[in-house]
Amino acid sequence: MSFRFIHAADIHLDSPLRGLARRGELAGAFLEASRKALENLVQAAIDAKVRFVVIAGDVYDGDWKDYATGQFFVREMGRLHRENIRVFLIRGNHDADSVISRSLTLPPNVHSFSVRTVETETIEDLRVALHGRGFANRHVPENVALSYPTARPGYFNIGVLHTSLTGRDGHDVYAPCSVEDLRVAGYDYWALGHIHSREVVSEDPAIVFPGNLQGRHARETGPKGATLVTVADGRIESLEALTLDAARFEAIEIDASGMSEPAALLAEARRAIALARDGAEGRPLALRLTLSGETALHDYLSVQAEQVREEMQALAWEAGSDVLIERVRDKTTSRAGSARLSTLLGFDAILADIAADPAFRAEIAKTLGDLRARTPGDALALIDTEGTEPEALADAVIGTATEAILAGLGHVGSEGEGTR
Repeated sequence: MSFRFIHAADIHLDSPLRGLARRGELAGAFLEASRKALENLVQAAIDAKVRFVVIAGDVYDGDWKDYATGQFFVREMGRLHRENIRVFLIRGNHDADSVISRSLTLPPNVHSFSVRTVETETIEDLRVALHGRGFANRHVPENVALSYPTARPGYFNIGVLHTSLTGRDGHDVYAPCSVEDLRVAGYDYWALGHIHSREVVSEDPAIVFPGNLQGRHARETGPKGATLVTVADGRIESLEALTLDAARFEAIEIDASGMSEPAALLAEARRAIALARDGAEGRPLALRLTLSGETALHDYLSVQAEQVREEMQALAWEAGSDVLIERVRDKTTSRAGSARLSTLLGFDAILADIAADPAFRAEIAKTLGDLRARTPGDALALIDTEGTEPEALADAVIGTATEAILAGLGHVGSEGEGTR
């Protein structure tokens, strides 16, 4: 006998977007992404003719603003009910019993595991036993895996758990446990949630994080979705990553090394943005660009950060109306002997014209002559200007001031990230 099921987690329905809040109408394509991704999950389950769906925590992102969030989930579960597809879910840290204050009656095909103790549910015609426990609190520091029962003989055993395992970057510690803690239960498949990157932790037994269903910000990049599991004669035949996200976040790096003209940077950015859009396969795309490398453009990028960001967005519109530049980060460094910002912006020529103006030079010489006349001789000796003509002093002062202005311009904004 063979059957299929889908393992999903971390849906975070109606999760607020991070990083796009101030983008106004440009972020509109992303506002419904979590709902569309859930619709994609349900449709994938129907198309693959799965027998059941497992959701390993965090259906919601937190308490609902109103009942619309819960109503949408009930509606989608109703679609599965009409197709005789069962759903088994647990509560995670974002939708723990203490977090969600509202509730709606779920369709009869949905089983939500207890938040007090581990439960076992069976599907007798498939000889499947599912073991799971949801959570009452947002913070669970104890090793819950140790409380799961041993495998039920003669069944395909699935453990459903929201956990950080031994820890993953960017995720809070939650119901921590080791791979060995999971192995000792003797299950065939561990359906995990909480970690937003897809990871097959172990193949024997299968221990899987499917990742979240939809990226929520610029650090959650690339394809997102769920895992389709095919079981034949009580053994896992295949694990297939399903791409179900409705909008995509990506981060790309543009190497500006050796570039000395803004046009060269824009040409490389145009190519990189077009490639990223192609990779999104028609989905709305939010891009974070990082400019790197040792380049003559470093000073230009620092001072003209806003213009650079707007130029990048213009290139994004050129690639597609659904491509948004989420942020531009300047991580470039100055190149020794590189063209100065003042040259790129024309300040060298402007300052040279000012310094060559006879009236300006005469005024500087007059001021310096008056100052020297009022300065004691011993003080003049200390700075070695005795006998120097006012015109020569003016040349020195103008030259020094010009260099100071240009050097100062070269350091403006060099410590920032080049964006606003």
